[in-house]
Amino acid sequence: MSQFPILRMRRLRTNPELRSLAQETRLSVDNLVYPIFVIEGTHLRQEITAMPARYRLSPDELPGEVEHLTSLGLKAVLLFGVPDFKDEQGSGAYDPNGVVQRSIKVIKQTNSNMLVITDVCLCEYTSHGHCGMICNGQVDNDATLPIIGQVAVSHAQAGADMVAPSGMMDGQVSVIRKALDEAGFNGIPIMAYSAKYASSFYGPFREAAGSTPQFGDRRTYQMNPPNAREAMREIAQDIAEGADIVMVKPALAYLDIIRMARDQFDYPIAAYNVSGEYSMVKITSERGLINERQMVIEILTAIKRAGADIIITYHAPEVAEWLRA
Repeated sequence: MSQFPILRMRRLRTNPELRSLAQETRLSVDNLVYPIFVIEGTHLRQEITAMPARYRLSPDELPGEVEHLTSLGLKAVLLFGVPDFKDEQGSGAYDPNGVVQRSIKVIKQTNSNMLVITDVCLCEYTSHGHCGMICNGQVDNDATLPIIGQVAVSHAQAGADMVAPSGMMDGQVSVIRKALDEAGFNGIPIMAYSAKYASSFYGPFREAAGSTPQFGDRRTYQMNPPNAREAMREIAQDIAEGADIVMVKPALAYLDIIRMARDQFDYPIAAYNVSGEYSMVKITSERGLINERQMVIEILTAIKRAGADIIITYHAPEVAEWLRA
């Protein structure tokens, strides 16, 4: 290999045109998914205190939001429901007239081409805030599975394009695949939250979704943050059960996991740039300590460079504007 002074690495950094020509990793609006929190009621646009400039929206507010996102070139959203009614079983999650089910229809009526992905979990709908059924004070994996299947089918019946199970219940992908297929939805893909860690980065989300556990925590079912090889087993298992896309969550603190997954699996990989990652940037930017645009682009580029094909991010609208500027 040639050495200095014959080789000068700075030659391709001389000006913006050269830097762009030699750029290895590029963000695209086509890779972005924007999460939306939907709530019961009408004419509601509630700012989320822990997530500046992000809102909970009632279904009637969605047409304007979807039109705005469409104008920016965004093509996919991920819906989280925030219901008024909660019970021990999370029955509102599979109510055909639930807030997510109604919101899917509103979005599709506004823009039939907008890809609607739905979170399939129970934590927003259970009175105890956990992602599954409680038996003897513990989250019962197997008792939860049939309910998760019902939720996925109800979303597909409402018009969802993809379902995304996030509860980290063993066997959830296979149960959902079977339930969808038996209901006639064998064309609906599953984006599995395969390597979802029990992370401290979820705090703002729990305020947004009203999903804080009323006792204990989620460490018995979400992954232990120090573990990497276990994540590969989780991903392999979800693929074996029928997942079409696998996910690593959070993204920024787990870039090594994204890279390991990219090296081991020839499947589409999603990475969730979660609420805590968003809020740290947003609040620090509001204090004038960083350049928000530069930092967000750097973070999302790192996620893409690590190997993610799809990035779920609350920054999506701003990034879409910046990318087309």
